[in-house]
Order: sequence, then structure tokens, then C-alpha cells
Amino acid sequence: MQIQQADDRPDIVSEEKLDRGSVLLIGVLVIAAFVMILNETIMSVALPRLMDDLDITASTAQWLTTGFLLTMAVVIPITGYLFQRFTLRQVFIAAMGIFSTGTLLAALAPGFEVLLAGRVTQACGTAIMLPLLMTTVLRVVPAHKRGSMMGVISIVIAVAPAIGPTVSGIVLNALDWRWMFWIVLPIALVAFAIGAALVKNVTAPVAVPLDLVSVVLSVFAFGGIVYGLSSIGHSAEGSAVPVWIPLGIGVVALIVFVRRQISRQSEGHALLDMRPFATPTFSIGLGMLAISMMALFGALILLPLYLQNIRGLDTLTTGLLLLPGGLAMGFLSPFVGRIFDRTGPRVLVIPGAVVVSSALWLMTLLDAESALPMVVAVHTLLMAGLATVMTPLMTSSLGSLPSELYSHGSAIFSTIQQLAGAAGTALFITVMSTTAASRAADGATELIASQSGIHTAFLYGGAVSLVAVAASFFIRTPKAVTLVQA
Repeated sequence: MQIQQADDRPDIVSEEKLDRGSVLLIGVLVIAAFVMILNETIMSVALPRLMDDLDITASTAQWLTTGFLLTMAVVIPITGYLFQRFTLRQVFIAAMGIFSTGTLLAALAPGFEVLLAGRVTQACGTAIMLPLLMTTVLRVVPAHKRGSMMGVISIVIAVAPAIGPTVSGIVLNALDWRWMFWIVLPIALVAFAIGAALVKNVTAPVAVPLDLVSVVLSVFAFGGIVYGLSSIGHSAEGSAVPVWIPLGIGVVALIVFVRRQISRQSEGHALLDMRPFATPTFSIGLGMLAISMMALFGALILLPLYLQNIRGLDTLTTGLLLLPGGLAMGFLSPFVGRIFDRTGPRVLVIPGAVVVSSALWLMTLLDAESALPMVVAVHTLLMAGLATVMTPLMTSSLGSLPSELYSHGSAIFSTIQQLAGAAGTALFITVMSTTAASRAADGATELIASQSGIHTAFLYGGAVSLVAVAASFFIRTPKAVTLVQA
């Protein structure tokens, strides 16, 4: 099978079977990305402990998670330029070096300021690694085998953040919070060392100019939107800045940013090329992925609150109850990828979207009397549905693009993932807090008010999921993909 390139860069292999070097390359990137993405949610369970140890308020502690997401949203849009300007090896070494430095800084942190600096540094490395992994798979894996590889990437994108609270709960049950970083550091260093020895260049750098104006606009656009959404999500704890200010700045900057990219992309000078949006398969898949990530992060924030505030469970038990769902997703994702290679996306995406929607509607039935096995079963159903949806969406959407847009398409996907995660958290938490406050004002007990808030939040999630079900019928197999005959 020969895949034609739009340019002369040696960045796609046309072999029927992946060579050993390519398998090792992807394996190293997957391990590195998994460890990095795990850190995105590992702090969520640790915040109460950190508030006591560091003598900080809840709103201050939340910056350890918000700051990570904010940095990711700011850095990811720049990765399209980085992958064109530098070699794969250079970008990998920079990303792993930055992440390892941030992890060491966080492990040694004597106080909140240094810990936050470590988290921001970690996020800079993480923001580069995930688009790097996607772009590398698109360039070295033949089109008819990408589903299987994207199934592995789904483990990184969804399972890592899903089990982050579980890992955090287990560590905090026996050790100091700094061990969350001491445990990660040697794994990161080993991946760094192996990658430095094995990672090969599959692209030839192109001397494209860096548009500093677009960089500044990107910071205000994506940073403002994520900060604003995060402020909505945590408005119950108070905010020094009205929510509409960062959101307004972010939206205006985003409009200017997009217009500037469109005006520069014909010459190949765009920081983040907008041409992928002209491909319907890419745009529809991106929209469905956004809804899926909203459901994932919304469930990740609400279910722990339900188990701890409504059911009175501790952090370790909460983490363990959520573990089966993460494991189910990790187990199913590679199989889903293989099925995609044989059948295309629709056979998977349509039923998967229905399963995700069904799970969210079932979560509206959870109350103080619900059996814990039912909670585990519904959460596992949600994660299984997401596993069935995410791999086909990533593979078909990115695979529908011409090769010269792979790096920009990967950057757009990862950016939308962060925005959708922040939006999902904001939507679920805001609805929950508003409903709970209203019920409490009407004289309901704290337990009843909290239960009502969580119930209403899941109702909103179920309603949003119906949009994804409708969109799933418009997903198509990319023309570039040749299905494997059974």
C-alpha cells in the first residue's frame, strides 16, 4: 500500500507491517504520555490534604488543578508549529525534560508557590506529548492499522485521567502527598532515557516563521476561556475576578485568533491551521469528542462528590469503586481499534454514543439508597461506551486529513479536549451548586440539597449526550482508510 505525501518529508511509512523500530517508538511515547496525562487529575483527591498541610484555602488549592489545565490549553495550540520546526527527537527530549523537571520541583516543594510552579512546568511537557503521540502514529502507521494504534492512544487520553483519583487515593492512604510525584519521577526518567536512545526522526524540520502575535492571541483566547470555565465551576468558593471578564476576553481573542490563522494559512504561516475544519468528518468527529470529554470529566468530578458527600465514603474507597470503569476502558480500547480497522467507525460510534447517553441517564437515578454495585456498574457502562466512541472518532477524524495537516489536526484535537474537559466540569459543577443552593434556600437538608444538585447535573449531562447520539449517524469512514478484510 502506498500513501502519497503532499510534500517531500519522509514522515509516513507505507509498509503493510510496522517495523520493530516504529513499534518501540510508539510504545515509548505511549508510556510517557500515560504518565503525563495521569497527572492531570491526580491532584483532585489530594486537595483536602494539601489544604491542611500547606495552610491554604480551597480556592487557592484548586489552582493546582486549574493551573495545570490552563497551561495545557495555552501550550497545545503552539504544538502544530513545534512539530513543523523541530525534529521528533528534539521535541520528545524537550517535553520529557520539562515534565521531569516539573515533577522533581513538585516533589521537593516546601510550599504552595513552588508546588504550583512544578505543576505548571509539568503541564508544559504534557501539552506537547499528547499531540506528538497522535502525529507520530499518523505518520508512521499505515492507514489500515491506525484503528488499533488509536485504541492504545485512547487508553492515554481517557483511562489515565480516569484512574488518576484512584492512584491518588491509594498513595494518600499510606504516604505523604509528595509521594504522588516521587513515584512518577523514576518512571518519567526511565521513559526519558529509553526515548533518548530509541526515538528516531520521522520528519524533516521546515523553517516556518513563528507568529508572535498569534501566540499572544492564543494565550488570551484559550487561557481566558479555560480560566473562565474553571471559575464558573468553582464559583461557589468565591472568585476574585467576575467570570464574564476572562470568558469575554477569551471569546474575543479567539475570534481574532481564528481570523488571523485563516489569513495566514494559505502561505503556510499559520500558528494553528484552520483548514482541518473544512473536512466534515473531522468537524463532526471533533464535536462528538468534545461531548464525550464533557461527559468523562463531568462524571469524574460528580461521582466522587456523590460517593463522599452523599454516601459518606473515604477517598480510598471512592477511588477503588471508580477503578473498574477505568480498567474496563483500558481493556476495551485496543479491541475497539481492531474492530474499527475491519468495519469502519459507524458500527462502533452509533451504539457507543447510545451507551454513553444511557449511562448518564441511569446516573440520574442515583440517590442515598442506591446499591454501590449499581454505582460501579453504571460508571463501568459509561466508560465502556466512551471506549467504543473515542477510538473511532480520533482515527476517522484525523485520518480524513491530508498528511500536511496532521500536526495541526492533532493540536486542534488536543486543544478541544482541554476546553471540553473544562466546559464539562463547569457545566456539571455549576448546575449542581445552583440547584443545591436553591433547594437549601427552600429549607431542604444539606444531604437532600446535595443529592438534588447531583441529580439535576446528570440530567443536563444526559440531555447533552443526545446531541452526540444524533451526530453519530453522520460519521463516515475516511477515504484514505482501506478496511481490513475479515
